[in-house]
Amino acid sequence: MKRFGLLLLLLKSIALLGQQVEFGELTDLESGFRTYEKDTITHAVYLYEKGENYFEVRRDYVWLIKKYHAKIKILDKQGFSEAEISIPYYHSDNGTERVNDIRAITHTNGAKHNVMAHNVFDVEVGEHWSEKRFTFSNVQNGSILEYTYEIQSPFFYNLNGWDFQDDIPKIYTEYHAKIPGNYIYNRSLLGNIPLDVNEATIKKSCFSIPGISKQADCEVLRYVMEDVPAFKSDEEYMLAPSNYKSRLEFELSEYQSFRGIKERYTKSWKDVDKEFRTDGDIGGQLRKKNYFERNLPLDILAGKEEDLTKAKNLYNFVKSHYSWNGKFGIFRDNKVKKAFDEGVGNVAEINITLINLLNAAGMDADLMLLSTRAHGLPKKSHPVMSDFNYVVAKLDIDGTTYLLDATEKQLPFGMLPFRCLNYYGRVMDLDGESYWFNIDAPKGNSKEVMLRLNLNFENGTAEGSFDEISRGYEAYFKNNHLATISDEEYLDEVENSTNGDFYINQYKVDTDKSNENMLMEHFTFELENLNTSKNIYFNPFLIRFFQTNPFKSSERNYPVDFGYLRNYKYMANIKIPEGYRIKDLPENNNIALPGGSGVLRFNCTTSQDNIIVFFNLQLRSTQYKSEGYAFVKELFEQAVTSINQSYLVFEKE
Repeated sequence: MKRFGLLLLLLKSIALLGQQVEFGELTDLESGFRTYEKDTITHAVYLYEKGENYFEVRRDYVWLIKKYHAKIKILDKQGFSEAEISIPYYHSDNGTERVNDIRAITHTNGAKHNVMAHNVFDVEVGEHWSEKRFTFSNVQNGSILEYTYEIQSPFFYNLNGWDFQDDIPKIYTEYHAKIPGNYIYNRSLLGNIPLDVNEATIKKSCFSIPGISKQADCEVLRYVMEDVPAFKSDEEYMLAPSNYKSRLEFELSEYQSFRGIKERYTKSWKDVDKEFRTDGDIGGQLRKKNYFERNLPLDILAGKEEDLTKAKNLYNFVKSHYSWNGKFGIFRDNKVKKAFDEGVGNVAEINITLINLLNAAGMDADLMLLSTRAHGLPKKSHPVMSDFNYVVAKLDIDGTTYLLDATEKQLPFGMLPFRCLNYYGRVMDLDGESYWFNIDAPKGNSKEVMLRLNLNFENGTAEGSFDEISRGYEAYFKNNHLATISDEEYLDEVENSTNGDFYINQYKVDTDKSNENMLMEHFTFELENLNTSKNIYFNPFLIRFFQTNPFKSSERNYPVDFGYLRNYKYMANIKIPEGYRIKDLPENNNIALPGGSGVLRFNCTTSQDNIIVFFNLQLRSTQYKSEGYAFVKELFEQAVTSINQSYLVFEKE
């Protein structure tokens, strides 16, 4: 271990001292690297990574240059996937980026295996994006993959920054930039890992253009991070990885030519508001209420109901009229009238139709831009319209605000799809200024099971019934699922999710007590082949909320985000069969998170001839900071243990 620690120290010291790392040459320390103590389960690790951006005149044209150099150690066969390399580059009608000087070597046991130029391929991956792809050859356990390349770009807004964190750990990662004062970029460091080196200096007269006597000073940046942990993007209950990965972002704000001409790229919200009102795909589509007044039955818009009732009727009308095509469609190709006539539309077309209808009915409805959970949080510091990918309706009635999305048939009035629970959005008021508005999920989201059971150990069977009551988002998810499968398929799922020989005899939905926000289901069932040994161990959790703990990692460097408040409750009344007595009950388990932000209660008691089992897990916060991850993980571990490892012990009298 001491030798390993010294090895890492020397590796990082060489880089931190700024010594030139020559391509194709390995140090003895790199060649001798075997394991990474700080992540013993990783399959590969960056030994070294460096990138730099600068501006350079080539053939009388200013280019943005990016250079990249990396060395990746393969620790076992599961790390072989790191040998597949993709280098993205951008192109448009105005030009294209060029990927130059790709060099790649596999270092294995002192031998070098080069990737040949004819093994590098171009692949189209989108309208404006392509990739250079290649695969390292002769990769074995212990190989070091080294590669370097240059991107020459005519797009100055593609100074994108640097990803310090990736899905494998990095021992050392360094970024340099030399930016002429003509180019002003907004800059932000994301993630919660601190920089080990943070240097910014000014280099005088570092940039000029042939034929122009003026010279620009440059800001010279150097950032370094050491021992950067892998980012595990497959964790449960998280927002978009882009919110949390440690990285440096640049955004072109302003350019000033040597001739004094200024171009501003970052707009204010006032600029955006002005453009929004005249935009044909959004603002223009919000002024179609006259069309709907002419083409809808009068009773839909001119009913005498109160506004809330009328709003719900309009909402249900739009849900039933449209079939969502699965597309978001926010800033381009929105044709509300055409979509309405065809009955098929994207998110923007459907919800803009809803806004037009609400306004035509005399209510106060605006469009709200937001970003889905998988897309990332919008920046509040200044407008970045690509941060948004979704639109919903914001409706105000008698001092109460409702956020509405009419894309899904099972979605109740006033509830957004789970994908939209991403903290805040921007309300675009056509008659005033836009403003931020918080997205708060409705409360009262719960799943409750009430079970009654009669045991018969003489013949190894049991029979009983249970009610499952789903509320809020739990009801929405369940209704969505039930709409896609048959009753038979659903009951097979329920039976297969239980332990042992569990058979459902009857099933029905209590339609009198169920509504769009609550679903009450009733089941009768029987159990067979129960253990009937001298001491009978019986787990009372026939229906289980969790099979395993969703939190696997030992630590987490970003928050746990559940999206909405959750409550899981299980109550069972189990009759002690004649001729038997209860020998042992599970231990009670009652714990709480700091500040009472989460509570677990589990206890078993006897009452006359019955055993009463009570389990309740409440999450009283939608988000828990990374500092509290260990507490949340332990809470779920205790909950799963209570469910899976609690046994009632019976014996004959």
